[in-house]
Amino acid sequence: MLSKVHGSALYGIDAIPVTIEVNIDPGVGYHLVGLPDNAIRESNYRIASALSHNGYRIPGKKITINLSPADLRKEGACYDLPLALGILMASGQLSSDILPNYLIMGELSLDGQLQPVKGALPIALAARNNGIKGIVLPKTNAMEAAVVQGLEVRGATH
Repeated sequence: MLSKVHGSALYGIDAIPVTIEVNIDPGVGYHLVGLPDNAIRESNYRIASALSHNGYRIPGKKITINLSPADLRKEGACYDLPLALGILMASGQLSSDILPNYLIMGELSLDGQLQPVKGALPIALAARNNGIKGIVLPKTNAMEAAVVQGLEVRGATH
């Protein structure tokens, strides 16, 4: 099954939309493509722990994740939350018709707590300018993102 989640990459003071595609097929493996840095490559450990602590699981199947556009470098642990939600949706553990309307960013602690991300304001501006209804990010970033008019901002702690 395939799922898509919206995220964003920071380049200086600008944010560029990123689509996180997660596909789950029979087989074994975890494949992450689209120029991720080491923090993103290590996300599978944070995600597996956070999901486990909250009653979910990484499916024992072949997981392929694409960060698009593939030719732009993506950096940081801020992709943990959209990757985790994409895995949950693609594996059928989470069903959501509203997530495609939101841009989602957040670093996961091993227990599932959300850590703040850098660049909430440019990320929120990019979301609004690209027709995204709202943004979900760590609660500590919500006030910064809420400065942007015409965008629903949802802050989460876990």
